[in-house]
Amino acid sequence: MAQNDNSEQPIIIKKIKKGGGHHGGAWKVAYADFVTAMMALFIVLWILSAGEDVKQAVAGYFKDPVGFQSGGGKLINTNPQLNLLDENILRERELKEMQRKKFEKMQHEIMNQLSDNESLSFLLDQVKFEMTDEGLRIEMIDSSKDVFFRLGSSQLKNEAAIILNKIGSEINKLPNKVAIEGHTDIRPFNHGSLEYTNYELSADRANSARRALLKGGLDESQIEEIRGYAANRLRDQDDPYNLVNRRISIVIKYSEK
Repeated sequence: MAQNDNSEQPIIIKKIKKGGGHHGGAWKVAYADFVTAMMALFIVLWILSAGEDVKQAVAGYFKDPVGFQSGGGKLINTNPQLNLLDENILRERELKEMQRKKFEKMQHEIMNQLSDNESLSFLLDQVKFEMTDEGLRIEMIDSSKDVFFRLGSSQLKNEAAIILNKIGSEINKLPNKVAIEGHTDIRPFNHGSLEYTNYELSADRANSARRALLKGGLDESQIEEIRGYAANRLRDQDDPYNLVNRRISIVIKYSEK
């Protein structure tokens, strides 16, 4: 009797698993990318709002991850000489900032003295203060009324001498060195001699200012330079004939000590 082949074949049941959304890993990758992008955004915003030192340090790191970039500071550094260099730079910056504050205090004191003096208050607009890389620059700018010097002369007018006396007294309270500059406009100086030009006139005016500063109390040892520039350093480059180019500049230099 023949056997039925169908009775001996096993029945196979296939179960197909369908993965649920919460069991997959794709969302984790997307989330990690999102967090990374947000972190990068916050870093960029932080750098944009940070000071110049931070920006240089970050730029130095990406240029030299080992730790040091000349002029940009260091993030990781095991060289003791470079550590000492950075400490010296930091001290210089702190010293300069301390001196800058003293310069600002002296500026306010001088302006207050001029404001309180009725005979000098009208010259307030002619005295300018400017913080530069070299130090504090005080400029006494002449006008059409020749308020500081007589036309073509190195002789100070009385009001100018009094202002310089007060400035000399205030500078004497500081240990800083001083440079005194004389400037003219581009008009040629006609003194009847080719040996006396705007160079001589600007230098003579600087020396007149020097004497007035000394009379006010400035220590002679503080004077480091007398400069006669003639019309080589114009205040108004666009108009070399402008009267603002005729001026005396007193530069109180930053000290390294």
